[in-house]
Order: sequence, then C-alpha cells, then structure tokens
Amino acid sequence: MKIKAAPSILAADFSQLQQELDSVKSCGADMLHVDIMDGHFVPNLSIGTPVVESIRKSTDLFLDVHLMVTDPMKYGEIFHKAGADGLTFHIEVTNEKASEVIKQYREFGCKKVGISLNPDTPASAIKDIINEIDLVLVMTVHPGFGGQSFIHECLPKIQEIRKMINNTTRDIDLEVDGGINEETVILAKEAGANVLVAGTAFFKADDRSKIIHILRS
Repeated sequence: MKIKAAPSILAADFSQLQQELDSVKSCGADMLHVDIMDGHFVPNLSIGTPVVESIRKSTDLFLDVHLMVTDPMKYGEIFHKAGADGLTFHIEVTNEKASEVIKQYREFGCKKVGISLNPDTPASAIKDIINEIDLVLVMTVHPGFGGQSFIHECLPKIQEIRKMINNTTRDIDLEVDGGINEETVILAKEAGANVLVAGTAFFKADDRSKIIHILRS
C-alpha cells in the first residue's frame, strides 16, 4: 500500500499560482487535490473550470478533483475536459444513483473515479459500490472551509472502510481530507488511510518538503 501526499490547492496563494504549483512538484507530492464547491452542497464557492484549466496547463501533477456539488452528473465531464485526472463525488447527493454517475465518468474517460463521505455518513453507505470505484475519500472535517480541526470520531469509519477495501480484489485508495497535521496524519494512517490531503499544513509550512516527508513516513 503506497502512501501518497496530496496538497490541497485551495490553501495556496492564488496570486502566485505558478510558484505554488512548482513548489508542490518540487517537494515531491504525488498529486494535487482540487476542491470544487458549488455553494449548494456546501455553504461556500471555490473555483471553476477556468482555474482548473490554468492549473492543468501549469503542472503535470495528477489532478485529484473533489466535486462538492449537488449535481455530479452535470459537472463531472466539464471538469474532466478542464483537466481533471481523477473525479470524486459525494454519496450523499447520489445514493442509489451512484452507480450511474460512476458509469458516466468511466464512459467519458475519467482515469480514477472516487466516492466521498461526509463525517456523519456511515461506511455502510458505500458497501454496494465499493467494487466499482478506485478511491474512497473520507472527510474528517465538515466540508466547505479549510483550517478546521480533525474529527477523531471518523477514525473507526476509516478502519471499517479499509477492511471493506481489503475484502475486494481491487487496488482502491483510501483518502482522508480535513485537519491533517503532524499528529493526526499518524492516526489516519494507522486507521488505514494511504492518501493524505493537506492544505493549510502544507502551504503555510516553513518547510514544505518536511510536510511531504511526514505525510509519507
């Protein structure tokens, strides 16, 4: 199980976007996490396709796009065309239609299809589609804003999902996003996570390479 580090671009200085992207690359990150918020599913707006297109032109890093939107079928292909390599949508807005979204994403060529769960959503919500996806993203903060504290009550869910993944024959990443720092990253990895998203912890660090090392070690 390879441990992967994924800095979250929303915590970057967008007035220095190229320099920030170069920093992510030079520090050895495995991918770049990009949060898309529609102001409906979460009470905030983030970035649209023009910014994703600009990011795509400026880096060859894998773009791990997290769609915090109420209509993932509407926005999936738009962000795929903008440059997303992976697309992760929320089980809370799809439920029984999740398989349809996954099928659509496969058809337009998405390299990695993921499903995300909010802190209050149980692991059982994805048991019927675990064999259809490439990634599970567990939110360890309530989505919509950066800089929140890690919700420790999510750790048993991470453990449960790791067991679900291990019972499949597929190579499925287990990603954790929210409140990741030098202390909580240890807990997340012990629970079974292998992809660690860090926003503030990375972009506000004096030594960003050290943060990548901590995420991976």
